[in-house]
Amino acid sequence: MESLIERLTLVERHVTRAIETVRSDSAASPVLLAVVLEFQRKAQKAHAALSSGVDTRAAREAVVEVEQAADSANVAAAADPSASEATRKAIEVAHKAMCLIKVEGS
Repeated sequence: MESLIERLTLVERHVTRAIETVRSDSAASPVLLAVVLEFQRKAQKAHAALSSGVDTRAAREAVVEVEQAADSANVAAAADPSASEATRKAIEVAHKAMCLIKVEGS
């Protein structure tokens, strides 16, 4: 099984693709982009914390923040009536990647 850092790296790659997709979607809301960028910031923060060897409680808190940001991004995508299907799908993929971490246990 992959380590938590490896799984989080995969999430970060999906979030990067989602950001690229939102940026190329001229109809997507600037708010949607901001929410997805926050997802990226939380993932990067968690990755840095885990890489620095924080204690288990702090690591779990960092992962929970990413989970919450993933949920927010997914809801924002669903709520943006102008976002394209490709934009919604890219965000959904990033969100599901984060959900897998939660399901598999961090």
